[in-house]
Amino acid sequence: MAAPKKGRRPTGAQGRPGRALAIILIAMVALTAGMFLTKQTTPRLGIDLAGGTSITLKAKSEPGKPDAINETNMNTAVGIIERRVNGLGVSEAEVQTQGRDHIIVNIPKGTNEQQARDQVGTTAQLYFRPVLATAEGAPAAPEAKPSGTPSGSPSAAPSGSGSPSASAPTPSSSATSQGRAVSEALKAPNAPSPSPSASGSKKADDKATPSTSPSAPTADQAAAADLQAKFAALDCSNEAQRTAVSKNVKPEDPTLACGKRGDVWYKWVLGPAQVNGQDVKDAKGIIDTQRGIWIVTMQFTDSGADKFAKITGELAAKQTPQNQFAIVLDGEVISDPSVSQALTGGNAEISGGFNQQSAQDLGNMLSYGALPLSFQEDSVTTVTAALGSEQLKAGLIAGAIGLALVVIYLLAYYRGLAFVAIISLIVSGILTYTIMVLLGKGIGFALNLPAVCGAIVAIGITADSFIVYFERIRDEIREGRTLRPAVERAWPRARRTILVSDFVSFLAAAVLFIVTVGKVQGFAFTLGLTTLLDVVVVFLFTKPVMTLLARTNFFASGHPWSGLDPKRLGAKPPLRRSRRTGSDAAAVTVSVPVDAKEA
Repeated sequence: MAAPKKGRRPTGAQGRPGRALAIILIAMVALTAGMFLTKQTTPRLGIDLAGGTSITLKAKSEPGKPDAINETNMNTAVGIIERRVNGLGVSEAEVQTQGRDHIIVNIPKGTNEQQARDQVGTTAQLYFRPVLATAEGAPAAPEAKPSGTPSGSPSAAPSGSGSPSASAPTPSSSATSQGRAVSEALKAPNAPSPSPSASGSKKADDKATPSTSPSAPTADQAAAADLQAKFAALDCSNEAQRTAVSKNVKPEDPTLACGKRGDVWYKWVLGPAQVNGQDVKDAKGIIDTQRGIWIVTMQFTDSGADKFAKITGELAAKQTPQNQFAIVLDGEVISDPSVSQALTGGNAEISGGFNQQSAQDLGNMLSYGALPLSFQEDSVTTVTAALGSEQLKAGLIAGAIGLALVVIYLLAYYRGLAFVAIISLIVSGILTYTIMVLLGKGIGFALNLPAVCGAIVAIGITADSFIVYFERIRDEIREGRTLRPAVERAWPRARRTILVSDFVSFLAAAVLFIVTVGKVQGFAFTLGLTTLLDVVVVFLFTKPVMTLLARTNFFASGHPWSGLDPKRLGAKPPLRRSRRTGSDAAAVTVSVPVDAKEA
């Protein structure tokens, strides 16, 4: 028999199993160390396991827009609400539609639930309106003494420039002075036009010339008188009045609004909306390192930049408080910065009196405040942590039962090989656990009940990969080969089957993750993750371990308890073949050892 050619590696070569085992060991140590370094040793739990708040929002039909509640607008609203909530750092908040006109928002326990709930409920259109008059939120008293507003009212400036000094609005001291301020503002020659899209409207000229006949007031005077009466009587500390004052207000009409500064309520008379939330391209709260203060930067769209430049140019020429514009969200004033110059270029900043929380909140509202629909809070449900712990306990019990059944089957059928599978499952479990913990810290991944189910299903998928490899090895032994070449010859066939099987599982998980929403995505994500880890464990742990075990006497000799006993497997006798030798071509049968044949 001819010897193998020099330099040619035999098919049964054992490779370098130690290198693969070192790689997976280093990965396990690094992931575990990373888990302890981040001081996060348990996975982050979702709302169904850790508890939290579930908010149901119902879309409201707007006057004159009967077809506004449709699939496109609902999906747009879901995306905006999700960005607004996650913009607060509320990771793993679930936002999804339910039915035709409902949106469900699930906020896990452990986050600032009240802050997120406030911003979720604040879902109306965002408007920039010029301030006509302002006062404290209580009803005006005829003999009330003047009361100033807090200093440090925000002011607006071009982005990247120094902010002008803040100008605090000065509320009127009585109902009479409040009414005069409102009336003069509505009749001022340079007051904003009632229609944001109209330029050079005749009504502006009509307002510029008040009627001198007390017996024949104009419609504008009557509207001003009505507005000033409502302004004087408005009590912003009353929730019912705050809700009613901004109800069914059109963007092109003047309106009243309430808002809080600290713990004090204030009220405003506001002109027609000049810019809306859809004109804001981006906004965020940042710290100005040069001045050491928190500011809010805004970037407008092209059309929004033109409108904002026009209104700030008009406001800059006026006196306090009419040089301010109010940012109104859901009928409530969230900021009222003053303007000292026209803000051109499409960028601006708001500064004055901000801390980190208030700056980031305002930036978040400006970025994600423009919803295509308005919503009302339909219901709020609190999920207790006790209920979640019961669900988690039930899921873990189910997983333990499933794992125990798999181990019992492996021990009964594969005997010694079962320990290879069990240790491989332990390695896969360590990798899965540490990665889930780190993902919870890094990207906010939360382990919910469907995700636990995905991990339980993965036990069967991972065990199936081991079984495929073991059966290929046993098939080779049945053909009469010894263990060492059987391990190597079985690997290419098993590897192909394992990769195809895991690819199908991963593809199903990926499709499920893409086309579904909410908790089902947790199942799909976990299933996909564990499927990838199955490939890693089989290639870098199970196969190298089998290569090393094939060199031990217990497995190589086919011990009855090894699971690789040739007699028990019904192995064929050692393979033989005929060879003709000699000049007379006499047939001589030569026994060829299996290992040499494989070489």
